[in-house]
Amino acid sequence: MSLAPRAVLVHRVTEYEGLLARHGTHGQAEFFLSSRGRSIEEVQRRHERNLRGLAEVAAAVPLSWRQARVERADLDRFLFGPEDVVVVVGQDGLVANAAKYLDGQPVVGIDTDPGRNPGVLVRHRAADAGALLRSAVASAGRTGVDALTMAEAVTDDGQRLLALNEIYLGPPTHQTARYTLAVEGGTGSMGPTGSAESAVSAEPTGVRGATGATRSAPEPQASSGVLVGTGTGATGWLRSLWHERSSPLALPAPTARRLAWFVREAWPSPTTGTTRVEGVLDAASSLHLTVESDRLVAFGDGMESDALDLAWGQTVRVGVAGTALRLVG
Repeated sequence: MSLAPRAVLVHRVTEYEGLLARHGTHGQAEFFLSSRGRSIEEVQRRHERNLRGLAEVAAAVPLSWRQARVERADLDRFLFGPEDVVVVVGQDGLVANAAKYLDGQPVVGIDTDPGRNPGVLVRHRAADAGALLRSAVASAGRTGVDALTMAEAVTDDGQRLLALNEIYLGPPTHQTARYTLAVEGGTGSMGPTGSAESAVSAEPTGVRGATGATRSAPEPQASSGVLVGTGTGATGWLRSLWHERSSPLALPAPTARRLAWFVREAWPSPTTGTTRVEGVLDAASSLHLTVESDRLVAFGDGMESDALDLAWGQTVRVGVAGTALRLVG
C-alpha cells in the first residue's frame, strides 16, 4: 500500500524572530531599534503576515495527507521522500535553498509578502495552496510544471553539490584564489571580457582529456573566485556580473540546459592569465577547476554553511545537473 502524499512546508526564521532571539523580549528589541531611529512595527507586521500565510497553507493541506515542517537551517538534515510535495512559504531565495536537497519532488512557491518579493519562484498566494497541492499530485507533476535547470559541482573524490541559482568557487575570505581553469567537451564557449565567442561556437584550440572529450588549454588564474549560474540565477548575482562588465554573452533562460560562468576580478601576472574570464556551458560541456591554493570552497545559492572544502591539487567539475527543479507554475 502506497503512502499518502506528504506536504512539506519549508519556511525560515523571520527578522522579528531573529530580533527576539538576540534581545530576549519584544520591549528590548523595540528599544534597540528605536535608539537607532527605526521602528519595530513594520518588522512585526511582516512576521505576522508570514505566520498567517503558514497557517493558511497548513490548513489547506488535505486531511488525508501527511504534513511536516522544516526550517531553512535544518534543510541539510531533513529527509525528503519521493511522495512529498514541497511548499516553500516565504521568499524566492528560500526555493533555491531547498532545491539542492530535492530529487524531482514538485515544489509550490507561496509568497506571503506580495510586492516585497519579486515572485520569480514564489509565484502563488496562500489562498491557492489547496488547489495547487491537489493538482501537483493528480497530474503526478507532468503538467503545469516548469523544469528549472540546476548546476552541479563534482569533486575528484566524489563530493557533489547542487544549486538552482549559482555555484561559487573561490576563497572563503577575501584572499586571492589560485587555480587552473579549463573547459571540456560540447560547445562551451569562452573568451576575454568584451570579446567572448558565440554561445554555439566551439573552442578552436585544445587538447584531448582523459575521457576523449576536447578540453581547452588550461589557464592558471588568480582571482576573487568563479561564479557558474543557471537561467534562474541570471536574475540575481550572475546578472550583476554580466551587467557590470557589459558582457556580450546571452544569458540562458531558466529552463534552458545551459549555464553561464564568470571569473571575478582576474589578475594578470607573469604566471596567471586573464584570457578566459566568461563563457557558456551546454549540457555536454563542463568547467574544470584545479585548486592551487591552500583552501578554496564551493557552495550553492548562498548556503555557505553547506560548502565543499577544496584542498590544494583537487579538481572540481561544474556543469549542467542531471536533475531539475520541478516548480509548479
